[in-house]
Amino acid sequence: MSQSPVNIDLAGHAVSGHPDTAPVDPEHGLPAGFGAGLPGTLLFWIAVAFGMFQIVTAFGIPIDKNFVPGVDILLLMRLAVLGLLGRAVFVAARGGSLAAGLAMVVPLAVGVEILARFGGGLPSQVLRTVHVGFLVFIAGALFANHRLAGPGAKALGWLLGLAGFGVGLYQWFYYIDLVNRAGDLTTLDLGVGIAGIALLFVACWAYLGPALPIVAATFLAYTLFGHLLPAPLNHRGYDLAQIVEHMAYGTEGIYSTPTAVSATFIFLFILFGAFMERAGVIDFFNDISMAVFGDKQGGPGKVCVASSALMGTVSGSGVANVVASGQFTIPLMKRAGFSAAFAGGVEATSSMGGQIMPPVMGAVAFIMAETIDVPYSKIVEAAIIPALLYFGACYWAVHLEAGRKGLHGLPRDQLPNARALLREKWFLVAPLLVLVALLFGGYTPLFAGAVGLALTAAMMMATAVATGLSRQAVRLAFWIGFALLTAWSMTVSVAAVLAVVALLVLANLPRREGRAMLASCVEAMADGARQALPVGLACALVGIVIGTMTLTGVGSIFGNWLVGIGKESIIAALVMTMIFSLILGMGIPTIPNYIITSSLAAPILLKLDVPLIVSHMFVFYFGIMADLTPPVALAAFAAAPMAKESGMKIGFAAVGIALPGFIVPYMAVYDPQLMLQPVAGLAGLSYWGAVAWVAAKAWVAVGLWGIAAVGHWRRPWPAWARGLATAAAFLLVVPGVWADIAGYALGAAVLWLMLRGTPRAASPA
Repeated sequence: MSQSPVNIDLAGHAVSGHPDTAPVDPEHGLPAGFGAGLPGTLLFWIAVAFGMFQIVTAFGIPIDKNFVPGVDILLLMRLAVLGLLGRAVFVAARGGSLAAGLAMVVPLAVGVEILARFGGGLPSQVLRTVHVGFLVFIAGALFANHRLAGPGAKALGWLLGLAGFGVGLYQWFYYIDLVNRAGDLTTLDLGVGIAGIALLFVACWAYLGPALPIVAATFLAYTLFGHLLPAPLNHRGYDLAQIVEHMAYGTEGIYSTPTAVSATFIFLFILFGAFMERAGVIDFFNDISMAVFGDKQGGPGKVCVASSALMGTVSGSGVANVVASGQFTIPLMKRAGFSAAFAGGVEATSSMGGQIMPPVMGAVAFIMAETIDVPYSKIVEAAIIPALLYFGACYWAVHLEAGRKGLHGLPRDQLPNARALLREKWFLVAPLLVLVALLFGGYTPLFAGAVGLALTAAMMMATAVATGLSRQAVRLAFWIGFALLTAWSMTVSVAAVLAVVALLVLANLPRREGRAMLASCVEAMADGARQALPVGLACALVGIVIGTMTLTGVGSIFGNWLVGIGKESIIAALVMTMIFSLILGMGIPTIPNYIITSSLAAPILLKLDVPLIVSHMFVFYFGIMADLTPPVALAAFAAAPMAKESGMKIGFAAVGIALPGFIVPYMAVYDPQLMLQPVAGLAGLSYWGAVAWVAAKAWVAVGLWGIAAVGHWRRPWPAWARGLATAAAFLLVVPGVWADIAGYALGAAVLWLMLRGTPRAASPA
């Protein structure tokens, strides 16, 4: 995950930092940070204003409602901006930079006034348009700061970004007028709509590369010229005004469901992850993993799997997890004796698994929940067993490879103590536990994420306050009071939780350590805004694809073809869907891959009697696998610099490790109980018995496939034994009782033949 570009004081002035020397982020090829000098400082505060805008809208608190007579939140926000302006002027009068102070105040003031126009809550359409406007603005300015040379080119990048922001503000300002004249665009509306589409394409091309813009442009061209194609590929034809209104206004194109989810759930949970990272949770997960698994056979590899699984509970970005944890785990695995390709493959595979690891799964899970209109908690439930299988397979692959190479764990005296860590830092995971409790307690992801974010910020600031209390008894009393006050606030409302946060802000202002913690929170807001760019831009641009499907019905062409295949053989339809998803994923990120493939294939799988959630999870899983599959394999190439190995070699190693990720979706199609989906005729104990049976055979199949892939368990396995293990695993995947019995029998036979007379391995698991 990226770090903030500049160290700041509370006046908003850059005091140190060299952002352009930071490592390049593999998701977009730009260095971490926002750029050097005044442009970098200005962009940093624009990102903070974006974060502020998203937090206020996500928390859903009317800022124009009085909480005491004559005083509302909007007034306090405006007074805070005026206070910061006064501070900036004061600092400038003492020799500081007024420009740096204004670079802080102006973006925050603009953000406040955008919120003020709809003080009772922004309409969804306005929220989406301003969200995309911020994304294009920051992407354009970020590209200018890092990639464009010369003042003229940099100014052009900033102007293009500002124009994109202006498109969002146009719909913000004329929202009521645009609603009233829906279906009858003015010439200005048409021009702004075309400009908005073009600027989004430019921003995505600059920030994400050409693949997704080319795919979206192909669909857009189809809306313009598809009527010229022969049947059945043609459509009735649409004029330019119809297409622009459909794509650039309303909720069918750029501002469709993915953008709505990006502007709410996704941004909030990315911000939650950024705050958790600042709080030290990632280091805590690494330390706990080292303490528990470091001394096991192949310990460093198992530490990688465990830490990535834990990171996946708070961050759904696979490539970001590779970068964040790989710097620590990959060199450790190489020093322990694993090959560079295998070490990179373990990191890439386990980090990509973060997207299916509850409770904070990848952004796709939120989009899926909104698309198919099921509670997010149901998506989480469906992912539990597959996620355990996925990470269990990674752990098993490490164990087998370590056994094959005779590798041992790290000395116990070099590892941290798990009990001591939990005793000292247990509170770091408290917001995560609250988040899980709320999600499974029936609360919406937006409410759960808002409370989790607020609690994380409160925990960070409370820690800073506690460090200033010299006496142990006073610190104990403070923590008890903080716990009670926080628990009470959660029973009241999100506003009460925010009030606790506000009190802690005031308590931290007088002390230097407290101000440093507040600055860290501000930096986390900027980090979150930057991390949201790839996701948000992809969600907006893939709206072109969705808009094309809803306008022209092109999805039915692919669907009819797939249904024709599925009537003959559902396995053939599944394989075609998998191949389509993998090929599409070679060029575009997981989110647009899922959206495009699910729009085309998931409804057809549903017609072929594949359960709703299973059909979408099938597409989701292969979208993730595409990031591991050569020749593109984004996650593998992200690990390559740290492993000092070819990304292709790492990709092939990752595919071998992640093999269960290719198999589990097929098992779930034929045995939906693997994803805890209802099955006709099964209820109560019989249903849970079926779940246990399917999960057990999945575990056995994963174990046999791992042995066949590595060729070792307690002793080297010859080719014939590996072939029999593969056949046994395959039989366990094939539906049917007799196939299960044959699979268990063959697996037991080959294990007995290979392990009889073999001494039990002395190394721990």
